[in-house]
Amino acid sequence: MNLRSLSYFVAVVEKASISGAAKKCFVAQPSISAAISQLEARLDTQLFHRHGKGVSPTESGLRLYPLAQKLLNESQAIESLFKQAQEQTPFRLGLIRSLGVHRMSGLLKDFTNACVDMELTLVEANEDAEARIITTRDLTTKEDFYPIWHDDYLLAIPSSFSLSLQTQIRLQDLDQQAFIHRAPCEALSSLQQLMDLEGIQVQVRARIQTVEYAVGLVAAGLGIALVPALPALLEQRNITFRRLQDIELKRTVGLALPRDTGLNEQQIQLLQLCKQPRH
Repeated sequence: MNLRSLSYFVAVVEKASISGAAKKCFVAQPSISAAISQLEARLDTQLFHRHGKGVSPTESGLRLYPLAQKLLNESQAIESLFKQAQEQTPFRLGLIRSLGVHRMSGLLKDFTNACVDMELTLVEANEDAEARIITTRDLTTKEDFYPIWHDDYLLAIPSSFSLSLQTQIRLQDLDQQAFIHRAPCEALSSLQQLMDLEGIQVQVRARIQTVEYAVGLVAAGLGIALVPALPALLEQRNITFRRLQDIELKRTVGLALPRDTGLNEQQIQLLQLCKQPRH
């Protein structure tokens, strides 16, 4: 059993497919398949169920996953202990708010693992940076844009509100409702314009900037918030999520890179990662 095979195994579990793991590890699919077969033969057990949509770990695979992660982390720790320190390449990445902690953590983990000699600094989207992860609204004429995620917007409603019992919610239903105002949020700006035209007023109970705090206040029963439909957010308890029937609110989040300039190693690596299917 070798560490490379274990790293391929972990990638297959996290990507739920052989092809996804191959892209993440920058190797051909047969190499991934061969490593998994060797592991299964060595351990005398089946590690994955194969199906039309990809693969899923068996009970043996689920037992091996945390052990493999621990062994790989310990291996990296040993290497870093004895590896001579190298000069770090600074890289500034601009981020808008409300990207979703879970999915951004996955992207940043892949990015830093791919660029081991990089010193990454996260900055606001309007600051100077080698790359930015933004929405199409924030794009400038001096940048190329590569889409990563397409998000719908939903109303997050406290389950204690009577509005949560309605299966269909229209714009007029928001009149005089307690509301959590989150800015900057381009979808909320569009919604506010429509409400102003219709003479609809909400009772703003809090003004915040991050989507995580907005959801937390909704769960506490303070008011309704407009949030992107991120999978991690939709798992929150005490919250009912509903679409607005009158208007379709969406956004596209992607990578913005400087146009008409040669890309450096880190920019190229980040672009390759962002072009891979991400959840």
